[in-house]
Amino acid sequence: MNIERTPPLQTKLPAVGTTIFTVMSALAAEKNAVNLGQGFPDFDCDPKLTAAVTNAMAKGLNQYPPMTGVPALREAVAAKVEALYGRRYDPASEITITAGATQAIITAILAVVRPGDEVIVLEPCYDSYVPNIELAGGTVVRVPLTPGTFRPDFGKIAAALTPRTRAIVVNSPHNPSGTVWSRADMLKLQEILAPTDVFAISDEVYEHMVFDGQPHESMARYPGLAARAFIVSSFGKTYHVTGWKVGYVAAPAVLTTEFRKVHQTNVFTVNTPMQHGLATYMADPAPYVELPAFYQRKRDIFREGLARTRLRLLPTEGTYFQSVDISQVSDKNEADFCKWLTTELGVAAIPLSAFYGDGFDQRVVRFCFAKKDETLRTALDRLAKL
Repeated sequence: MNIERTPPLQTKLPAVGTTIFTVMSALAAEKNAVNLGQGFPDFDCDPKLTAAVTNAMAKGLNQYPPMTGVPALREAVAAKVEALYGRRYDPASEITITAGATQAIITAILAVVRPGDEVIVLEPCYDSYVPNIELAGGTVVRVPLTPGTFRPDFGKIAAALTPRTRAIVVNSPHNPSGTVWSRADMLKLQEILAPTDVFAISDEVYEHMVFDGQPHESMARYPGLAARAFIVSSFGKTYHVTGWKVGYVAAPAVLTTEFRKVHQTNVFTVNTPMQHGLATYMADPAPYVELPAFYQRKRDIFREGLARTRLRLLPTEGTYFQSVDISQVSDKNEADFCKWLTTELGVAAIPLSAFYGDGFDQRVVRFCFAKKDETLRTALDRLAKL
């Protein structure tokens, strides 16, 4: 008898494999390409932020913090949300610090979704949403954003609602398209959801990257949405520290109570000195208030360079992503084009088909412009061959 035998395992996520981000980043490294695929900055954060964290460590703030998050950080988040969006969340009962936004999203889904419940996702969408819903035993209901514009189609959203619908996941500013929901969009969603018991999970990690003088329309601004919403944001995105994996969730107390039950059992709590450092750093609102202008400048540099190619630029209203139509450049599908671009021109991008469950290919790829100016110039010099 063979005692060294691993029992057979039936996967809970049969459709999940190596992500396109990992594949393209590995190919970029192999080909020494400029990696404009995965969404992370290649520049450092403010030295004042790392100094604040270092100071917290030196002070001995290195043991477990409260499960819900360091009080000073929860208070800073509540003050920021109130100042920007006009809704006051109680730091004690309605703000939770999380191990990044991705943990926040799966925790919210696990808190409200039961086996057999339906959850609406708007495609193209971030690649964690669907596996999160499946792990909770829910049924994914895919509703496409309008191809080309990526605007929400409220007729299709309303038609997707059934008595089994438990939640809808909304992402604005939107990854991968860079589209931003308007006030009219939020009011329409509020109207559609009003007669239902559907929860909203609002992925707002790019909240401080909205351009051309437009405001970010957080669900916190809309009473009918805020009352049913888990609002998710990310310090990593806002402060250029994606590897720190610290985020937060704002939600009504009754929802936060259930959220924290799951949070307590899947991560318990979050890195202590980083929480203290972030709380200290948030005393100055300038870094997030000035972030739209910071990234708009990079967007405009990148778009100006791309305009000299045969790639067709799609609008970028927010985020640090720029999508382009490749149909005038190549007859390849999106994935093959991205591999060709990385191998032959030395610039990595991501196919939008990776953000659709059925691999819908509309000849559009996504670049990330959260890069140093010299990185963007190098990429544009290479892309000029197009």
